[in-house]
Amino acid sequence: MAKRNLNRRQRWRIEKIQQERRDRTRRKAERAHPTAADLGEEQEGTVVAHFGGQVLVEAGDGTATRCHFRANLEQLVVGDRVIWQAPRGDGDGVVTAVMPRATVLKRPDNYGNLKPVAANLDRLLVVFAPRPEPSSALLDRYLVAAELSGIPATLVLNKADLVDEDNRATVTRLMSLYQDLGYPVLRASATAGSDLAELRETLTDGTVAFVGQSGVGKSSLVNALLPGAELAVGALSDVSGLGQHTTTTARLFHLDGGGHLIDSPGIREFGLWHIDEEELLRGYRELADLAGHCRFRNCTHRHEPGCALREAADQGRISAERLNNFFQIAATLDEQARQRYQS
Repeated sequence: MAKRNLNRRQRWRIEKIQQERRDRTRRKAERAHPTAADLGEEQEGTVVAHFGGQVLVEAGDGTATRCHFRANLEQLVVGDRVIWQAPRGDGDGVVTAVMPRATVLKRPDNYGNLKPVAANLDRLLVVFAPRPEPSSALLDRYLVAAELSGIPATLVLNKADLVDEDNRATVTRLMSLYQDLGYPVLRASATAGSDLAELRETLTDGTVAFVGQSGVGKSSLVNALLPGAELAVGALSDVSGLGQHTTTTARLFHLDGGGHLIDSPGIREFGLWHIDEEELLRGYRELADLAGHCRFRNCTHRHEPGCALREAADQGRISAERLNNFFQIAATLDEQARQRYQS
């Protein structure tokens, strides 16, 4: 069946109806909330899983408790550090406050609304592979998102064992391109455990998430790094009381060597629907530094004389490939904006 091309008003009405349903569910859950007498003292914790209208909060001792959350709180996501109260006996706890986020990764939903998907990430791991054929334009999209979110990015060449004479030149060129820009580049192979040592060492501190196009092996890397992940998911479902087949929007796992991994379909692949060209330019670290040196303050960087970006590319001081990617992505943003705001 062809996807319906909804206009702005139709999308607004659908979102309004869904929001009303979410509000009704939230109010119903609140009526079932435990009273103050049923709860213990406030304490700090971390959201490690999200189950629709409830979250799983991990305490400092590692125990996890299913919790409701107050209606006046902003949307909670995995990685949030929160203030919560545990139940004195059986039942659920309550999240009462969200602590300030060091970083937050957001993505637009199907209605163009920007939603947080993970909080307090210390690094994004942008995965690519020899197959499917890697594209700097696709990698740039994830790097732009990382730059705009203030989250450092590391590129991970997965399936390194598949590098051969046919693709070696392309892979080597891409690795050099991003290393020259200051992005760390690691090699890994989910099918060859010995090739994961460098990646594991990188993950020993902080909280990370994998992103990248479909088919590059993100799930395989997660499974290789977390062989007990499926067992952990089952345990989370037991704790949540929502059944073995409950799907969480995201999960936070603790790595054996230290560090934490947030895994979520909403994080792994996402677009740049929500930004404009000025923001896109800020996401290209080497272009953003040059943009203020153009002859004309309102330079579009397409055809004006004295454009610092085009001059730098012509002289080899910046990558002409990256500049061309910027133009290509900018044109895509314009088209997406026209589709999104059509009346």
